[in-house]
Amino acid sequence: MPKLRKTQGGKQEKKTIHPYSRKAAQLAREAHKQEKKEKLKTDRALRLSIIGEKLQWFQSHLDPTKIEYTKKEACELIENYMCRFDAELEQIELQNSIKGRQGRQHGSRETVIKQTIERERQLYEGYGMEIPDIMNRKHLKFFREWDGDLRKLPNIKMKKLSARDAACSNPEVVDVETKEELNKAEEVA
Repeated sequence: MPKLRKTQGGKQEKKTIHPYSRKAAQLAREAHKQEKKEKLKTDRALRLSIIGEKLQWFQSHLDPTKIEYTKKEACELIENYMCRFDAELEQIELQNSIKGRQGRQHGSRETVIKQTIERERQLYEGYGMEIPDIMNRKHLKFFREWDGDLRKLPNIKMKKLSARDAACSNPEVVDVETKEELNKAEEVA
C-alpha cells in the first residue's frame, strides 16, 4: 500500500475517495441509515406531542367530582373536544367579514382546522377515536395524576369510542332505529 504524502506539520494528507468505490457506497449507506433514524425519531416525537396535547385537553376538561364516566358521558366529552376550535373559527370568520380587506386572512390556519375537524369526525363516526380510559376508576385516577410527561404516555390506558357506542348506550335511539328497520323489512315483505 503506498504511503500518503506528508504535508506541513507532519500530518498526512487525507486521500480522496473515488465516487464509485466500495468505500463511497459504504459511507452513503451509513449516511442514509442515519437520516432514516433521525426521521423516525422526529416523527415519533411529533406523534407523541400530538397525543400529549389531546390528553392534556381531556385532563383539563374532566369533572373533578366524578369517579368514573359512562360511555355516553365520554362521548359527550369527545363531542366537546371536536368543538374546541369553534371560537378560533369564529374569530377568523369575523376577520374575513370585515369590508375592505383583500383575500382571506389566516386562510391556511382555517384550512388546517377544518381538515383536522373532518378527520376527527370521520374517525369518531367510523372506527372510533382513541381517548384515555375514563370509564374505569383505576385508569381515571392514574390519568388525573398524570403530570403531562410524554415519557409516561405508554402507561396511560387508552380506549376507542365511536359514535355508535354513544347510540348503544342510549336505549331510546336504539329503539327508534330498530323500529325503522322493522318498518322497512315489513314494507319489503
